Amino acid sequence: MRGVGRIERVLAAVIGALLLVSGAVAISDVRVSGASGSVRRAPGSTTTVSTPPPRGPVATAPAAATAPAPPVATTPPPPPAPLRTRTVHEQPWLPYAAAGDVVLHHPSAQVEKIGFHESNHDGAREQFPLSTAVDPVLLESRNRGTPGTTAADVVAHPEIEVRSPVTGTVKRGGSYVLYCDNRDYYVVIEPDARPGWEVKVLHIAGLHVSKGDRVVAGETVIAPFPTQLPFESQVDEVTGQPAWPHVHIEVVDPSIPDRPNPGGGGGCT
Repeated sequence: MRGVGRIERVLAAVIGALLLVSGAVAISDVRVSGASGSVRRAPGSTTTVSTPPPRGPVATAPAAATAPAPPVATTPPPPPAPLRTRTVHEQPWLPYAAAGDVVLHHPSAQVEKIGFHESNHDGAREQFPLSTAVDPVLLESRNRGTPGTTAADVVAHPEIEVRSPVTGTVKRGGSYVLYCDNRDYYVVIEPDARPGWEVKVLHIAGLHVSKGDRVVAGETVIAPFPTQLPFESQVDEVTGQPAWPHVHIEVVDPSIPDRPNPGGGGGCT
């Protein structure tokens, strides 16, 4: 009986050893392929193996293309207006125009331009430029209903005296308010060549003559210099800048009644 018990213990030990060997074999049957990430598991196994990350640079999806912003439309600034140069003519008080029998002389020794325009008086006579006129130009209409050369704006040096444009006798003169806001001076001369007519001279700075004085064209000084008006005049649009003053001259037949006109001008009423 003791021999039988020893044999059973030996058999039990052998069987246990065999079972341990069988378990080791089952576990060693698990294989992992690192390259492919595949897993071979023993039947019934629950072992989980994570796939290793790929080697080399990681490919990413291309970013969505962004459309370029449309160019902002800009308007280039206008080119600067060209500067108007001043051309000054020196002349020895020569005639510039004739109105009937009346010959008119430049009122200054240095003249830039003569701008002819419409007078605001119905009795104003047309002035016809002579060959000795300094750069005459016809200005745009003022809708006064009179011919386009019934008045002249003689653009003159601001520091040279104003001389009489005609030979005759001073009828009147003095100061007045131009366009209801600006003080100005004028003189009216009765020409020897046409008694009864009036040669009106405006935009002068004071008077050197009085009523009844005799004046000679191009010789008698009637004012120290022309008046620089504080606003832009029509003739300034065609002269150099800054604008020079101008002497306004017209020849009027006072026997022709004057009618109010939409063009205005002159003194304050």
